[in-house]
Amino acid sequence: MLPINSMQIIHDILRTSTSIAVVGFSPKESRPSHIVGKYLIEAGFRVYPVNPGMNEILGHVCYPDLFSIPDPIDVVDIFRRSEEVTPLVEAAIRIGAKVIWMQQGISNQEAADLAEKSGLQVVMDRCIKIDHMQMV
Repeated sequence: MLPINSMQIIHDILRTSTSIAVVGFSPKESRPSHIVGKYLIEAGFRVYPVNPGMNEILGHVCYPDLFSIPDPIDVVDIFRRSEEVTPLVEAAIRIGAKVIWMQQGISNQEAADLAEKSGLQVVMDRCIKIDHMQMV
């Protein structure tokens, strides 16, 4: 797992990543996942909403799970409860993602260890929007 003060590593991840799957992307404008997902779209990332209850969010096709996304994914940005992260990490490993990003308030050390053991970088308990805003 990245040390909390590794802003250079976080900036490198954000500079080199182009595609982000936002797991738990909500259609409700007041939800953090919607605010962050919309920001990432406006910042120029290819964003893939993942929400099994939706067909489209903000004009983007919404996928029921990570396996349904037809393109390679750099970052899997997770907006789910900490105890729900492990199956998402397992899916991210299987689709060849490069980074697991657990949003602010979400941490699961077991899932992080599994991701790192499989060669993925892990960012935990941080907001991708806040970190991206600090580097631009």
